[in-house]
Amino acid sequence: MLPQRIDADPESVERGLVTLVLTLVELLRQLMERQALRRVEHGDLSDEQIERIGTTLMLLEERMTELREHFDLTPEDLNIDLGPLGPLLSSE
Repeated sequence: MLPQRIDADPESVERGLVTLVLTLVELLRQLMERQALRRVEHGDLSDEQIERIGTTLMLLEERMTELREHFDLTPEDLNIDLGPLGPLLSSE
């Protein structure tokens, strides 16, 4: 028989939610970075665009580091294991 109530600790729920959100943001950051590198390699961007994208990605990475530190998370905490597919995030 299932319990009538779920006994959830608010702190663990908050940490789980923060971990999930930061994992998604980190995945998107890595995808954007890879796409930007492909565009640079193909010569699709002007020097100004390259500079702007580089600055934006650098600031986003710094902010992610700050958020991980604030919530006492490591990069490994954000890397979901997908079983046979391997880890979700690139280890670059």
